[in-house]
Amino acid sequence: MTDTCQGRCSCSGAAPTTTATPTPAAPAIDAPLSLSCFAIPGMDCPAEEQMIRMALAEGPAATRLDFDLEGRKLTLCHADGADAVLARLAPLGFGARLLETRPATAADLAQPARTAPEARTLQLLLAINALMFGVEILAGWWAQSAGLLADALDMLADAAVYGLALYAVGHAPALQRRAAHLSGALQSLLALGMLAEVARRVFFGAEPLGDAMMGVALLALLANVACLLLISRHRHGGAHMRASFIFSANDVIANLGVILAGALVFWLDSPWPDWIIGTLIGVIVLHGAWRILKLR
Repeated sequence: MTDTCQGRCSCSGAAPTTTATPTPAAPAIDAPLSLSCFAIPGMDCPAEEQMIRMALAEGPAATRLDFDLEGRKLTLCHADGADAVLARLAPLGFGARLLETRPATAADLAQPARTAPEARTLQLLLAINALMFGVEILAGWWAQSAGLLADALDMLADAAVYGLALYAVGHAPALQRRAAHLSGALQSLLALGMLAEVARRVFFGAEPLGDAMMGVALLALLANVACLLLISRHRHGGAHMRASFIFSANDVIANLGVILAGALVFWLDSPWPDWIIGTLIGVIVLHGAWRILKLR
């Protein structure tokens, strides 16, 4: 989803944690290149990574970007000064600060090429999340479940992130930013609608079907496990692949939350667990959408 995952990113353990961003051949630059490392405490999901990419695209082209979501660091080769890079990062509000900078070497400029399998994997992730959005939105209305509706919204946010990752290739920064704003606006409207729907159900009452919630959320869980299996082959490789792996892993947690809420609805014969999980997911998606919309 759009930073849709503030507070729910949970970067896992022992695997290497950086993703190298392949770019087209570097343009001829007269100025010497520098290698700088920045700490970015507020960067913990793919939507925020995309915001940083677009902010940096406003200045001289960087020949390499390495995002470490787990360590919340960014390393890049750039032609302008480190202070100029920091000035483009600061308005995002992620708490960026310079850790070190030095002249870049030939080894620093070496980078892997973007592969067709990575692009195909992103396309499959986009298709799976878009399909599950349709399934969960229909099932949520039928089962009167705010949790399923919110999880469908989460799936849509994921699809938007994967779509932006694919769209960014070969497009100008201004077009990338407009696409991100469009995605953020759509997610904001849907999240506000989701929260209003939860409020309506609390006020007028509803009877969510706990068994249906568990069944559909289990299907969504299987879809996200399939996404994890697809992305695991590329999780240390090309653009956005590590970020996409973390994003899918976080979705598994959201699915388990809906399954637990469904079990509590069934066991307690109360709609409150469904309303609570629906509100939590809706707030997370809304928060991420607003951060995307703030990008300038």
